Amino acid sequence: MTATAELDPILTTDFVKEMVKQMRAIDSYGTYDGWPVEKILAPYVKTKEQRREIPVIGDPDEETLARVKCFYNAIAVLIEKECKLMAVPMLNLTHEGFGRVLITVGKLVVLDRTLRDVHRFSFDSLSKMKDEADKLLSVALEIVGKYPDVAGL
Repeated sequence: MTATAELDPILTTDFVKEMVKQMRAIDSYGTYDGWPVEKILAPYVKTKEQRREIPVIGDPDEETLARVKCFYNAIAVLIEKECKLMAVPMLNLTHEGFGRVLITVGKLVVLDRTLRDVHRFSFDSLSKMKDEADKLLSVALEIVGKYPDVAGL
């Protein structure tokens, strides 16, 4: 992340660093060793044309499911860093790519998202992915701030 990070400041953000950690954590064969950050996170970025090429009806493969889990795990880690309480992501998906993701802090649900068409899970750019994560993170932290007693249980 040296020369590339100097070119793109988004690569130095906490979210992108955590996404890279999450992706490396699921890489049990060391495939990502030596890869630049852009290449590791490339599967998260698809143009509208690329998404249109993916059939409407389709079952997500294991790699796609792992990427969705990494995205929400990264958000949970950032919630933990901010509020100093354990955040637990829970993902429930059907084989068709529909389901729900929850992130809880204590007894408090801080993120509740319905997922559809998971086989098309991607963003227009790394910047858009970070913006979406920041939005989810700020809402979650606001909820923790509003109900700290429940979050502490």
